Amino acid sequence: MFLPVSVVEDSAVKMNPWNSLPKREMYVLDIGEEEAVFLSRISEKFKDLNQLNRTGMRFGYRNPQLALVFGELLVDSQQLLMVTITTALLEIGYGIQVFSLEDGPGRNMWRNLRVPITIIHNRNKPDKTVDWLNYDGIIVSSLEAKNAFSCFLQEPFKSVPLIWIIHDSALGYRSRQYTATGQIELLNDWRKAFNRSSVVVFPNYALPVIYSTFDTGNFYVIPGSPAEALEADAFMALQKDKLRISMGYSPEDVIIAIVGSQFLYKGMWLGHAVVLQALSPLLADFPLSKDNTTAQLRIIVHSGELTNNYTVALETIARSLKYPKGTIELIAGDLNSESVLGTADVVIYGSLLEEQSFPEILIKAMCFEKPIIAPDISMIRKYVDDRVNGYLFPKDNIRVLRQIMLEVISKRKISPLARNIASMGRRTAKNLMVSEAIDGYATLLQNILKLPSEVIPPKAVSAISPHVKEKWQWHLLEAVPNSTYQNRVLRSNTFLDKYEDRWNHSRKDRSSTAVDDNDSFVYMIWEEEKHIQMAITKKRIEDEELRDRTEQSHGTWEEVYRNAKKADRLKNDLHERDDGELERTGQPLCIYEPYSGEGSWPFLHQRSLYRGVSLSSKGKRPGKDDFDAPSRLPLLNSAYYRDVLGEFGSFFAIANRIDRLHKNAWIGFQSWRATARKASLSRAAENALLDAIQSKRNGDALYFWVRMDTDPRNPSQTDFWSFCDGINAGGCKPAFSEAMRRMYGLNDDVDALPPMPVDGDTWSVMLSWALPTRSFLEFVMFSRMFVDALDAQMYEEHHSTGHCPLSLSKDKQCYSRVLELLVNVWAYHSARRMVFVNPETGLMQEQHMFKNRRGQMRINWFSYNTLKNMDEDLAELSDSEDPNRHWLWPSTGEVFWQGLYERERSLRHKEKEKRKQKSLEKLNRMRKRHRQQVIGKYVKPPPDMEESSNSSLLAV
Repeated sequence: MFLPVSVVEDSAVKMNPWNSLPKREMYVLDIGEEEAVFLSRISEKFKDLNQLNRTGMRFGYRNPQLALVFGELLVDSQQLLMVTITTALLEIGYGIQVFSLEDGPGRNMWRNLRVPITIIHNRNKPDKTVDWLNYDGIIVSSLEAKNAFSCFLQEPFKSVPLIWIIHDSALGYRSRQYTATGQIELLNDWRKAFNRSSVVVFPNYALPVIYSTFDTGNFYVIPGSPAEALEADAFMALQKDKLRISMGYSPEDVIIAIVGSQFLYKGMWLGHAVVLQALSPLLADFPLSKDNTTAQLRIIVHSGELTNNYTVALETIARSLKYPKGTIELIAGDLNSESVLGTADVVIYGSLLEEQSFPEILIKAMCFEKPIIAPDISMIRKYVDDRVNGYLFPKDNIRVLRQIMLEVISKRKISPLARNIASMGRRTAKNLMVSEAIDGYATLLQNILKLPSEVIPPKAVSAISPHVKEKWQWHLLEAVPNSTYQNRVLRSNTFLDKYEDRWNHSRKDRSSTAVDDNDSFVYMIWEEEKHIQMAITKKRIEDEELRDRTEQSHGTWEEVYRNAKKADRLKNDLHERDDGELERTGQPLCIYEPYSGEGSWPFLHQRSLYRGVSLSSKGKRPGKDDFDAPSRLPLLNSAYYRDVLGEFGSFFAIANRIDRLHKNAWIGFQSWRATARKASLSRAAENALLDAIQSKRNGDALYFWVRMDTDPRNPSQTDFWSFCDGINAGGCKPAFSEAMRRMYGLNDDVDALPPMPVDGDTWSVMLSWALPTRSFLEFVMFSRMFVDALDAQMYEEHHSTGHCPLSLSKDKQCYSRVLELLVNVWAYHSARRMVFVNPETGLMQEQHMFKNRRGQMRINWFSYNTLKNMDEDLAELSDSEDPNRHWLWPSTGEVFWQGLYERERSLRHKEKEKRKQKSLEKLNRMRKRHRQQVIGKYVKPPPDMEESSNSSLLAV
């Protein structure tokens, strides 16, 4: 697909000496049958993914929200394109928020559009305090916004749909250099960003081929951009008077530029041969002169890149048509197209290939106000009216082309009619394909966004006003004072140079730091080990000296064995506790913050009042007193249940053998998203909450600090069950009723939905509340049974197909939105006080007073005795249940009932009796053991015989 080529220096066709490209290897877009199929496949992508046609109830409480991310707010074609697209999206109901890594003069364009702007000042370290889950989709514009991908690549933001718009070919060309030079890590770093993107959008069909190294099946083309018009205006403003002189042409010369497709294809030379043959009669009107005092005919053949075969073919054509030497010049390079078009008097499109979109080089030629002549292929005929804003000729009729050339060039000059047509073409090209670009982006968003049920669906694309589609928002661009346009390709190359330097520098720093850290770490280990050995030796010597001076009491072997086993148990239980755990020991309350992934780390608190709970075993914060929920509850090792339960799964993990983890009288929870929404507890609110707990002001109460009536998902401030239905596609009340029926064994004619009255007070959302630990365990007891009943009715369909009855589309977090509100139902109907704590001031206000609840609460359903009996019944049933049957309840926590306790006690008694019997048998064996009789006995001799024996030995 990409063929390395070399520039031909010696040719009969003149090579202009000013033709110089940047120092990079050149590649040819050689299109064959496979590439043609590839391009047609791109144009058909993402057309059958419309998620809005799914069955389900949509309540429409809020508008869909989009985040636009830029590298810098410059005054360029990218900003103008996105401002125009945003204008249309706002009209059909989208909410827009702009983020930029750096500020710039383009801020005024968004300010005039009244779109909120957030600037991330440090470009190397993007602002990670943005909760990207607040947005239904993200649009990243340009390569310069690559640094923002460090956020999007982390959980929990990896699931947000992301569209990345790439406007130029700079990175595509460099990707081949990275491969050739072995910079695989840098190439993989860019590949991660392409893989993360839901869709990568290009403005033409050449760029997907150039970027084929990164293709993962998510490339898409939406033609239409104001870049050509802006680049033409900027180029002519700089080169208006000196362009022809710098290129060596006379002001009287008539210059014809022959341009073609961005792709090299078989038979491309044939189109240029047809054009050159049609131009040959003009040679008679331009006689050669030695001193070049008269107007000369100049023909420039412009090609994106060069190949040997094409140069030889063009040289052969020129000789066969008897063109004088120097008349035809070959100029290559995309960066030189502005110079060619700015110099030319007439531009002829010499490619006969059927295009997927209107050729960009023709748009640029029209913006240069040049008469264009093109074959009447379908894509060109769609935008060019013959003899209105350009000229068209049948691609198989050379006579028409000759006639057009005689009309355009009259008496060695461009005819007035051709100039008028060129002027009309400029007005057309300045706003060409605005409608296609707007429709393309609006349709793409509707096809890839999975909007929740509480979102108002955007209006149809056809509802966009015609005047918005007529032209780019030039008035917003022109309103920016003292703005200067920067070439997009040069800017992208500058950014890539800086990015590569920073990458190489950071790589060297990482390698050197790793070596230094390793050396210092080994030395520290050696020093620590030496001190430990010295201390052990000193202690052993002191113990030996002390043992010699004291009497030691010797116990029985049973006591020694028992003491040794006890020491082993204590050894396993000992662990080093950090400062946070020590401070937390004396507090009445501990607030747990469940989180998932590195993206949520910046929203977590560092103080001892809080403790992090990682929902995954891989995403724990280093150096913090966090624990991972799967280590306490094996159920959460399953990715399926970790997703469907969401943060609610941490409740089950903490409640499972809670005395080993939580030793405080009260327990609280706070979602990291509450911190992102600025709804977390302030210092004043924390102190107020602790004072209320210690003084027992409200007794056994539920304290919460995130209100349902201020939730962005509930701008209409609907009642409890309407809000629950709104965020669950209308399935909340049916699912809740069915779960209650399964729990309590109710008949179908019984109203199983607990009433949640509308009394002017509010409810808790976002799992941010505090309870007495004992009450929390009671709530978990109820929740385990409720989740089991909910899972029993939804597991098969959701696990097999991915479709959730509580969502309009496939949703991994199926149960989480219902469980978010479950604590309200339990607290209300179990007759507990519900107190709202203002998260800023700490002021408290009781909600749903007891006197207003009379006749509304179903206390019998939620009493402790009822729940305890149900829990024991389930535990007893689990003993006899088939272990192969899918049943969630036993996996959500401890399984205990009186029969289980008695069985364990019986087993312990049997083990004790078995050990006692073994000991008796051992003693009996020892008593009955056969002992050998004494064979002989030593008799000591008398003293006189002993003396005589000694004297005899001395005499000898």
